[in-house]
Formats: sequence, structure tokens, C-alpha cells
Amino acid sequence: MPGFTVAIVGRPNVGKSTLFNRLLEQRKAIVDDVSGVTRDRQYGIADWNGKVFNVIDTGGFVARSEDVFEREIRKQVHIAVDEADLILFMCDTVTGITNQDDEMAEVLRRSTKPVLLVVNKVDNSERALFATEFYAMGFDKTFFISSISGSGTGELLDELVTHIKDDEATEMLDKDGNPLPKFAIIGQPNAGKSTLLNALINQERTIVSDIAGTTRDTIHTHYKLFGREFMLIDTAGIRKKKNVSEDLEFYSVIRAIRAMDEADVCMLLIDASVGVTAQDVSIFSLAARKGKGIVVLVNKWDLVPEKETNTARDYEKKLKERMAPFTDIPVIFISATDKTRIFQGMEKALEVYENRMRRVTTSVINDIMLKEIERFAPPIVRGHAVKIKFVQQIPTHVPSFAFFCNNPDDVKEPYKNFLENKLRSHFNFSGVPIRIFMRQK
Repeated sequence: MPGFTVAIVGRPNVGKSTLFNRLLEQRKAIVDDVSGVTRDRQYGIADWNGKVFNVIDTGGFVARSEDVFEREIRKQVHIAVDEADLILFMCDTVTGITNQDDEMAEVLRRSTKPVLLVVNKVDNSERALFATEFYAMGFDKTFFISSISGSGTGELLDELVTHIKDDEATEMLDKDGNPLPKFAIIGQPNAGKSTLLNALINQERTIVSDIAGTTRDTIHTHYKLFGREFMLIDTAGIRKKKNVSEDLEFYSVIRAIRAMDEADVCMLLIDASVGVTAQDVSIFSLAARKGKGIVVLVNKWDLVPEKETNTARDYEKKLKERMAPFTDIPVIFISATDKTRIFQGMEKALEVYENRMRRVTTSVINDIMLKEIERFAPPIVRGHAVKIKFVQQIPTHVPSFAFFCNNPDDVKEPYKNFLENKLRSHFNFSGVPIRIFMRQK
């Protein structure tokens, strides 16, 4: 299901990151955040009144150069307008309307995307009076907030979620009427995503180039392999420019997020010659938190010099240490240029898709898991024993299991990890995140 993406734009020091952190961390209803690509907290997943959406903070993307202001900020606004579904345009009542605000407003008015004007630092009655000057900017929806205290953010979020429509996307179906599996090729710019897609389909469907990020749009390719049909999504995602370095992460992040939302399985490409970076870990974590199946493809393995018997094994071990705690993931060493093991990677992605679809009958799961629980019972809390009586798989897209017990709040994370490990050892959920819920009996 394609996701809804909100970008927060505005000149520096208006409070974008404070609002971003509040949306993702302060409110209990907002469930998740992921540390960013190169700096902390650039994107995350938020939830308001049951509506889930992606949030992108453009603040961290502004280049720290002398001429940062008009040229760089204008670029940020153009990218946000191109890529996001809704834009939060932040201003600051203490400074008032500046030339930069006017320039940004001009760009946003020409856009067809919905824009909510957010006037920050309105934290007393005097500032509320000053803030009324922002009505002159002519946006339909204007919100006065204080991102530090949180006042006004509830009304802003209530309006924001009215723009999120239930997904009406039509699925491509196979001959039996089932939706085709969708695999997204994700990863850092220049890891070889387009080269891999071309190697798989054996034709120059996408522009392959050594310039990081030459693919402008996510490209969907209908594919047949081993008697199976599926969709391949290439996500490189940045238009070719002379100076792409400033905005590369911003394009890449939005593209990767959109592709993840749509995909069943994410094939994460890692550049073997560079090694596992913080950006790779961030992309991996986001895919896991979104409940997607994951296969890690270590590309450019042919460029690694002086390989020995255990080089691949040691590399995989280090990679999984970086990805912990979710380490039950297939890792395939490939060369997209030489077409080495690329079809093995696709076979593994199909396996992970099957694992994600796996349903275990209630009788089988109780028979196995209750015996495991009997052997290793939950720790006693405050003198009370936790008794788990029944287990059931919940019908969701992500393999999820409900354990019914007398004191669900007393079951802590280490024991949930034990239950997850036992589920993995008895049933094949390789490459798929598992969710465990403790429910009142």
C-alpha cells in the first residue's frame, strides 16, 4: 500500500526539527521514529487517530554552506513539492514574515499539493496577536502552534489526517486473481540498483550510470522467473543534476520510503567496496519497522580484493551485528555487473515473500509453543507467575502472534525475544519481522 508522505519545510531556526520530534516522540499515539540517513532523525513514521503517515524533516538537509539560504532552501522546497503528498510550511512569529518566507510561499502557491501554513512559537497572547500577520500570506489553512509546548499541534494533526485517503490503488493480479508480489530494490545511491534491474530483465529498461541517483522515478517492471510473476520496483530516485550531492539523501530517502510502503519484500543493496554504513542500517531498520520482508544483497563482491575461504562468512557476521536485533535475514553476495548470483537473490526474495504470507494453524502453534513455554516459563514479577494459556496468529500482513495470559503487562522484552526466537526455530520466518502481542486471557 503506497504511503502518505508529509514534508516539513521552512527556513532555518523556525522550529521544524522540534515539531518533527514532537510528532514522532512526544505523543503516545505516534509510534515510531528512525534515525536519519546522515544526521539524526530526518524521517520517521507517525500515527494520529489510526492514520499512519511518513514524516520528513527537511531541516537536516540544508547544506551548511555560507550561501545556504535562498538557493539551497529554494531547492528543498522544490524537492518537497515534487515528492511529498502534503507540505507543512513553517514560519516563526518572533521573526515575522521574511523575504525567504515570501519566496517559499510563492513556490508553494504554484503547487497543486495541499499546504498547511504552520506559525510556530505562538506561546502567549501577545505572540498570538503578532501571528495574525501571517493570514496575509493567503493560505487556506493556517495553524498557530508552539512546537516546544505542543499547543496547537492536535488541531494541526486533525487537519493533516483528513488528507489521507484510504488506499484505492488497483493491484496487478496473476492468472489466478491473486495480487502479484512486489519487490523493491532499495539502498544507497550508487550501490548498483539500476544495474541490478537491467541485469535481471536483460535489457536497458532504466538509465544506468555511474552518477549516483540518475533514476528520476520509481520504475515498475513486470517480471517472470521460475514460473512465477512479480513486480520489480527500482527506487534510485533523483533527477540528473550537475550538483546532486546537496540533495541526494533527501531524494533517496523519500523514494526509498515510497517504494517500501508499496513493496512486500525489500531487496537491500549494500556496496561491498564501501561496507555497511549508518545509512544502510537506517534503511534496513525502516523496512523492518514497516513490517517488510528483507533480503540483503551485498553487491560489487567482485571488487573485493584478496578474498579468502571465510571472507564472505566474516562479512556476513559483521553485517548482522550491525543489523541486530533482527538478524534472521538472508544475505547473498552478488555482482550485478557480472550477473553473479543475482537470480539466487531473486529466488531468496520469493522465499521471503512466502515466509511473510505463512499462516500457522492454531492447533499446531499451541502444540509447539505451549511446550516451549512450559520448559522456560516467563519470570515471576512481584511474586505473581505469568501463565500463558493460548497462542494465536493474527490475520495481518506481517506475521503477528497473540499470546493470551493472566498478566500481559508483566511480560517484558527479553521474554518476547525468547518467544520470537522459538517461533523462528520451529517455523520458517527467515527475512520477515515478527510481531508479538501479550493479551489479557
